[in-house]
Amino acid sequence: MNHYQRPKRRLVAEINVVPYIDVMLVLLIIFMVTAPLITQGVKVDLPQASAEAMPEDSKPPLVATVTESGQYYLDTGEDDGSANQSLSGDDLQAVVMAHLQLDPNLPVVVRGDKNVRYEQVINLMVLLQSAGVPSVGLMTQPDES
Repeated sequence: MNHYQRPKRRLVAEINVVPYIDVMLVLLIIFMVTAPLITQGVKVDLPQASAEAMPEDSKPPLVATVTESGQYYLDTGEDDGSANQSLSGDDLQAVVMAHLQLDPNLPVVVRGDKNVRYEQVINLMVLLQSAGVPSVGLMTQPDES
C-alpha cells in the first residue's frame, strides 16, 4: 500500500446560500432607504368626471389663493376684510389649522391665477397639506365656449 495516496473524500453537492442572503439583505436596505425619496409629491384627489359646481347646500370652503407674483391670500367666507390681506406661508398655515380644528370636514379650495407658475401652486398645496388639510380642490372658471 502506498502511504502517499490521498484518502478519497466525498464531493459536497450543496450550495452555500449565506452570501446570497447577505446580498439580498443589502438590496433590501437600499430599496427601503430610496423608496421614500422616489415617492415625493402632493396627493390630490382628482375628479373622475367633468367638473361640477359645488352643491349649494354645502358649507362655504376656505379659498386659498396664490397670485401671479406668488402672494398668498385666504378667504374664510367672513366679511372681516381678511380676504384682501396678503399672508406669509406660516400665517396661512396657522389660520388654516385653526379653522380645521373647529371643523375638520371643512373643504379647502386652491385658486390660482392662470399665469401663475405651477411650482407656486404646488408650494401652496404643500403648505395646506402640512396644515392638516386631507384633500384639496382646485377652483376653475367655467368654460365660456
